[in-house]
Amino acid sequence: MLRPLGVYAPQGDTELLARELRRAAVAPGARVLDLCSGTGALAVAAALAGARDVTAVDISLRAVLATWVNARVRGIRVRPLRGDLFSPVAGETFDVILANPPYVPSESDRLPRHGPARAWDAGTRGRAVLDRICASAPTMLASGGTLLMVQSALCDVRTTLGALQSVGMTASVVARRAEPFGPVMLARAALLEERGLARPGHRYQELVVVRADRPRRGSVHMTR
Repeated sequence: MLRPLGVYAPQGDTELLARELRRAAVAPGARVLDLCSGTGALAVAAALAGARDVTAVDISLRAVLATWVNARVRGIRVRPLRGDLFSPVAGETFDVILANPPYVPSESDRLPRHGPARAWDAGTRGRAVLDRICASAPTMLASGGTLLMVQSALCDVRTTLGALQSVGMTASVVARRAEPFGPVMLARAALLEERGLARPGHRYQELVVVRADRPRRGSVHMTR
């Protein structure tokens, strides 16, 4: 994947989410939304899996351009849009929503407006973006649609599951994997320990993929 400077590089969380996308089996003709798309790796994976329409959204202009190029060189059609989460696709619905949002706990709840830290800073609890996706996903999913979202277990998976269930979705953890801290997490290890999010000297996190389904079933777009 082409990755301009400042764009989030596909890592273990992207790989884990892509694997669950393949396991979930996107039906031919599905409409897919890739939130916080970065290089567009998940959008490309969805298109290769048979999705009819793929839209990728990121707040970074460089990420939007990277997605366009990465799709273009593979002969894949992806609609890349710049904007804040669901804002560029307001009024639309999708069969599948993929999300690899920022989830690294940061020193402040004030999120950066510029620079590469936008790809990982997520407030003091790491939930600034996760909570927004949980609240809005049901209105963006078609009947029977599915959300697949990856996060760190440091950001309280139970809160994610509860938030999705509270808005009428069925939700469960479908994948877990231990991952060593990367450079950003290592730099914040002392902060994480101070807040009780990481055990002293512990330099691993558990990555988790949450699957949430909108219960009304007009048609089935994904299968377990």
